[in-house]
Amino acid sequence: MNVIDKIKGGLIVSCQALEDEPLYSPFIMARMAKAAELGGAVGIRANSAIDIQEIKKLVPLPVIGIIKIEYPGSPVYITPTMKEVETLVGCGCEIIAMDATNRQRPDGQTLKEFFTVVREKYPTQVFMADCATYQEGLDAAAMGFDLIATTLNGYTEESKNDITPNYDLISALVKNSSKPVIAEGNIRTPQQLKIAKSYGIHAAVVGSAITRPELITRRFVEAMNDMGTP
Repeated sequence: MNVIDKIKGGLIVSCQALEDEPLYSPFIMARMAKAAELGGAVGIRANSAIDIQEIKKLVPLPVIGIIKIEYPGSPVYITPTMKEVETLVGCGCEIIAMDATNRQRPDGQTLKEFFTVVREKYPTQVFMADCATYQEGLDAAAMGFDLIATTLNGYTEESKNDITPNYDLISALVKNSSKPVIAEGNIRTPQQLKIAKSYGIHAAVVGSAITRPELITRRFVEAMNDMGTP
């Protein structure tokens, strides 16, 4: 069974922590991924070579690998250049995700120019397009990405006013994209996940609502504060 079939109909859990976050540690991320596996996840999304390598030692699930890195003069930071792609291939990632928005890339290439070179070099690698808009999703499918994701909706200038989870975007891409659609981005509750699934998505990625306890705690604290002091 290929990896696209393996994740069909299931939940992928994003296990990430940046350097300024309390859970930043390959050891912790690997065990977070193990907990996700035990909970029934069908895949893991992870950031950085060191985290991915540790996760793969402990968890047999497919990994959607990314490398987040900032380059001067470009807002694109999810797997932005060939260097990051090569590193992720070397880690054995079953799926590699990258920014597939129409924003300026650090190497000055368009996404189409960049991905054409990537695909020629790695013809059998599965690639996922992290998109923000409907047109970006259609364009990425036409370029040859294997999976189309709504990851960056709400995070770009063009999409910053969209209400997320963006069910209209999910529905439109499912209907009109030629590739499987992954719902990702700001899915905070099981009910929201059920709604996204009802539109016919291939799979879904949930991260912060499961694996970032400081954000989860903050939502509960805000709920308490909204009630006032008894």
